[in-house]
Amino acid sequence: MSKYQSVNPYTNEVFASYENSTDQQIDEAINLAYTLYKKMRHEKISDRAAILQKLADILREHKEEFAQLMTKEMGKVIGESRGEVDICINICEYYAKNGEKLLEPTPLETPLGSAYYLKQATGVVMACEPWNFPLYQVIRVFAPNFVVGNPILLKHAHNVPGSAELIAKLVKQAGAPEGSLINLFPSYDQLANIIADPRIQGVALTGSERGGSSVAEEAGKNLKKSTMELGGNDAFIVLSDADKTVLKNVLATARTYNDGQVCTSSKRMIVLKDRYEEVLEELKAHFASLKAGNPLDETTTLPPLNSEQAKEKLQKQVDAAIAAGAKVYYQYPEIDHEGAFFRPLILTNVTKDNPIFDQELFGPVAVVYSVEDEDEAISLANDSSYGLGSSVISSDIKHAQEVASQIETGMTVINGPWITSGELPFGGVKKSGYGRELSELGLMAFVNEHLVIDVTKNNQ
Repeated sequence: MSKYQSVNPYTNEVFASYENSTDQQIDEAINLAYTLYKKMRHEKISDRAAILQKLADILREHKEEFAQLMTKEMGKVIGESRGEVDICINICEYYAKNGEKLLEPTPLETPLGSAYYLKQATGVVMACEPWNFPLYQVIRVFAPNFVVGNPILLKHAHNVPGSAELIAKLVKQAGAPEGSLINLFPSYDQLANIIADPRIQGVALTGSERGGSSVAEEAGKNLKKSTMELGGNDAFIVLSDADKTVLKNVLATARTYNDGQVCTSSKRMIVLKDRYEEVLEELKAHFASLKAGNPLDETTTLPPLNSEQAKEKLQKQVDAAIAAGAKVYYQYPEIDHEGAFFRPLILTNVTKDNPIFDQELFGPVAVVYSVEDEDEAISLANDSSYGLGSSVISSDIKHAQEVASQIETGMTVINGPWITSGELPFGGVKKSGYGRELSELGLMAFVNEHLVIDVTKNNQ
């Protein structure tokens, strides 16, 4: 039986299945992509930028089709699926508009001659992407690399194969040459062989710490550059001067957007003691207001998790936390449905010796801490092996920026939850990974900064 299956987490119905790619199919895909890379080196960046704009237009045309498929495959509410398509349109248009300028040669000041560096493609990139954002995760890697001239081989998550097939189809429909984005269904052994292949020059992965470690090891031993966007245990710091309305509005999505299945979701609420009870009550009110149901129903605000396996894993983590002394402040009522629903939960009294203290909880579970002062808040925020994102809620923006500068993380949003856009770099530090995607930084992830210097005058 194939491991690549589309299973609706609301009904647990298998509605599509895909066979693993054969070794021959993989070799042909690598060869096609590598041949295209050689060809792209001699083509205009502006032509690829125009194709990205066409892809943005096609995504607009197919927004509902893609949104419906993502919701059926991994369970997010339909409105969030539509929003994901909109984000991807933004990313495509950002690189369509700015890619050529960002890739212009950069002059260098030196007394040794006239110098600059070119920004050139390096070759085929193997992208390993997760299920929680079936389209966004792919476009985040594909758009910048395509405008650069690096073809992409895609290994998507096992439970969103239909989304992987559809985006590859739409990329081709936009006029991208054969080999620009090739979707594959490899086994883990085959993936290791792909990374080792000399025709592959880079590896981009978004996923778990375990998956990142395994893929990074394969890339490292084969001297392939890699970028890793891994898990997060993001701190959400509420300062004493937080505006009540802002706080309430931000808490409404901070832990339940995408049903909490976001690497940058606000998983640790770190609250100054004078606002602690307020945050608990606001979170409780929001959780209690959620409506469980079919994620294709416009009125549903609490969808199932992406799979029964995910539900079981999260429940084990919660059970271990409670056994170690964590207190349940609130839990959503029982949900009478066979789907992979997890009842939103607020935990308090999580001490440093609790097994979940330094774990990522991928689902609608909020862990809330009370701290005496800002120094303790910053110390607790940094007491994590992760460092992906964070939030600071405060009415004093300058002071919030000072607090943000002390957090060991890749991204901080002031007075808001997670945010993403084509022009904003995405990535973390520590066990949350390395490298950046999106913005100019993401564009340069797999680029050869080729120095050219004219020293003729020095030798005349």
